Amino acid sequence: MIRPLVQRDFLLESEPARDLYHRFAARLPIIDYHGHLPAQQMAEGQRYRSISEVWLGGDHYKWRAMRSNGIAERCCTGDASDWEKFEAWARTVPLALRNPLYHWTHMELAGYFGITELLTPESARRIYERCNERVAAADFTPLPLLERYKVAAVCTTDDPADSLEHHEKLARRSQPVTVVCPTWRPDRALAVHDPEAYNAWLARLEKAADTSIATLQQMLDALDQRQQAFEILGCRASDHGVETLDDDPATGAEAAATFGAVRAGRTPATDACARFRAFLLHHLAVCDHARGWVQQFHLGAQRNNNTRMFRAVGPDTGFDSIGDRDVARPLARFLDRLDLAGRLTKTILFNLNPRDNEVVGSMLGNFQDDVTPGKMQMGPAWWFLDQRDGMEAQLRALSNLGLLSRFVGMTTDSRSFLSFPRHDYFRRILCNLLGDDVRRGWLPDQREWLGSVVEAVCFTNARDYFGLRLGTAARQ
Repeated sequence: MIRPLVQRDFLLESEPARDLYHRFAARLPIIDYHGHLPAQQMAEGQRYRSISEVWLGGDHYKWRAMRSNGIAERCCTGDASDWEKFEAWARTVPLALRNPLYHWTHMELAGYFGITELLTPESARRIYERCNERVAAADFTPLPLLERYKVAAVCTTDDPADSLEHHEKLARRSQPVTVVCPTWRPDRALAVHDPEAYNAWLARLEKAADTSIATLQQMLDALDQRQQAFEILGCRASDHGVETLDDDPATGAEAAATFGAVRAGRTPATDACARFRAFLLHHLAVCDHARGWVQQFHLGAQRNNNTRMFRAVGPDTGFDSIGDRDVARPLARFLDRLDLAGRLTKTILFNLNPRDNEVVGSMLGNFQDDVTPGKMQMGPAWWFLDQRDGMEAQLRALSNLGLLSRFVGMTTDSRSFLSFPRHDYFRRILCNLLGDDVRRGWLPDQREWLGSVVEAVCFTNARDYFGLRLGTAARQ
C-alpha cells in the first residue's frame, strides 16, 4: 500500500522538528494579514457548484502550470465544463512534482476533503465526485472554510473607491469566529499614466466619498475620508504593489499640475508620472503614520508581460513574473525621507526577486527604533517564492541579518478559500529548519524556548504588530 504523501509528520525531518510542530505550531490560530479573498462571497455565504469553481476558478498559479502542460486556455479561464477543467488539472498534477502546487494540491485535498489519495488522471473522476459531495454540503461556504483552519482574522485587499458594503455586513456579526478586515490598496490613485482609466476611477472615488474631485487637494481629501471609513471597519494596514519605489517626488505644485493635466485628459510625460507617484506614496505613508497603520510594500512584480493574453483575459490571470528593477537606493531614500520627518510607520517589505532577500534584510536594520520591536519587517516569501526553497531562503536571510524571533510570519496572498494549508506548510518548514539546527548542535535543545519562538512567529507577533480585532478562533 502506498503511504499517503500528506501525513502527520509531513516535511518534519527530525525529532525536534516534530516536537516543535505538534506541541507548539499545529494548534495555533491564523492571522492572514494580506490576501485577496472577496468580501462579497464571505458576506453572502457563497455556494459553489463544484470543486472546480472553488478550487480552480481565479487560481493563476494552477493556470500557469496547466498552460505549461499544453492545456487549452478554455480549461483555464475559458468556457470548458467544470469536469473538463478538473480533469485537465488532474493530468497536470503528476507532472508538477517538485513544484509547490504538488504539495499544496494534496494538502488541500487532505485538509478540506479528507482525501489522501494522489490526484492523477486515473483517480480524477472519483476524487472529483467525492469533493463535489462535500461542496454540496450546507456548511461548505467561505466563513466555515476559514473556521476549519482557525482563522482568527483575515484581511482583504480593497480599493479606496470600493463601497465596503460587504465589510459593513460582516462587521455586524456578533462574536464571529473569523474577523474580516479591509486593507487599504490605493494603487489606482498612482496610475496617472492612463488618463482614461484614471478619470474613470476618480468617478468611482467621487461616488464612494460623495464628493466632487477637480483638484489634487480634493482627491487627497476624498482619500482621507475613505481612510476613515476603512478604519471604522477595522482596517489597520495599507498595501502597495509597485515594481520599485520612485525616489524623486514632485513638489506639491508639480503634482497638482500633473493631476490637472490628467483630469483634462492629457497624458503626462513619463518622468512627471514617476514624480507624481513618489509624491503621492510619500503622502499616503504620512497618512499611515498618523493613523498608526502598518504599511506594506510588495516590490518586484513585472506585470502583464503577454500583451495578447492581457487583451484576451485581462490582468491577474498568470502572465506576471519576477522583475529586476533596482531596489536598494530608491527604497532607502523613500524610508529615510519619512524617518527624518518622524513619519515612518511600521513597515513590511515584500520582495519578489530572490536576489533581493539580503538587500531587504539588511535594509530593515537601518530604520528600526526603540518604540516598536520589529518595527521594520521583511515580508514572508511571496508569490513565486512561497515554496519550500523560497521560504527557507527568506528565513535564512532574515535570521542572518535581523531577528527571526520578531518576524510576523506567513500570509497567503491568496484568492482561494482553500489556500489556508499554506500556513501549515510554512509552520512545518519553520519547525523543520529550527529542528535541524538542534539536531546539528547549532542551537541548544531547549524546547520551551524554541517553542515560544515558534508561537511568536506563527501567531503572537502578528497579533501584537497589527493590533487587529480578532475572532473567537484566537481563543480556541
